[in-house]
Amino acid sequence: MYIPKHFLVEDQKVIYEFIDKNSFGILFSTHDGKPFATHLPLLVNQKEGYLYGHFARSNSQWNDIEHQEVLVVFQGAHSYISPSWYETTASVPTWNYVAVHVYGRVELIEDKSQLLEDLNEMVSKYEESNDSYRIDESNTEFVNGLMKGIVGFKLTIHKLEGKRKLSQNHSIERQERVISNLELIQNDNAQEIAKLMKNNNRSK
Repeated sequence: MYIPKHFLVEDQKVIYEFIDKNSFGILFSTHDGKPFATHLPLLVNQKEGYLYGHFARSNSQWNDIEHQEVLVVFQGAHSYISPSWYETTASVPTWNYVAVHVYGRVELIEDKSQLLEDLNEMVSKYEESNDSYRIDESNTEFVNGLMKGIVGFKLTIHKLEGKRKLSQNHSIERQERVISNLELIQNDNAQEIAKLMKNNNRSK
């Protein structure tokens, strides 16, 4: 990923927290000699340096993914930045955003008990405090049947790249103008970018 020094995120703890919060990623590999991508929810294990997930068995991407160097992209908030918000017309439009790229190799999970454990962990993560669904004795047989239709995997992380493009290459005055205009937009992405820009300025 192209990352100018202003936008580089070097703190791995921050990167792992971002992945955990924005865990619906896109996994890219080469399949049948061509680029191929699948959108997947993924679990991250910071201590062991792994991502965990599963493919639909009918998704042929898993057939030749082992031993490849693959890429997973995690996208956070993003928003258009208008040059009309600046104090000069000598400017151009841009886009602010946060993203993480993960590089690594995939190993398929053959152990059914391990796969079930990963599925339980994923359910727990996304159900959170709601706790309205769980895998237990009431649906174990049903879940075991459906597990035949998926292929679990873990991805050993070799490299992490983090980027926060939040107008850091502009003056504080200009950043404040951007924040003020973003806060007027009734859009979750714009609001989140404004919040991130504010926090970034406070940390200086």
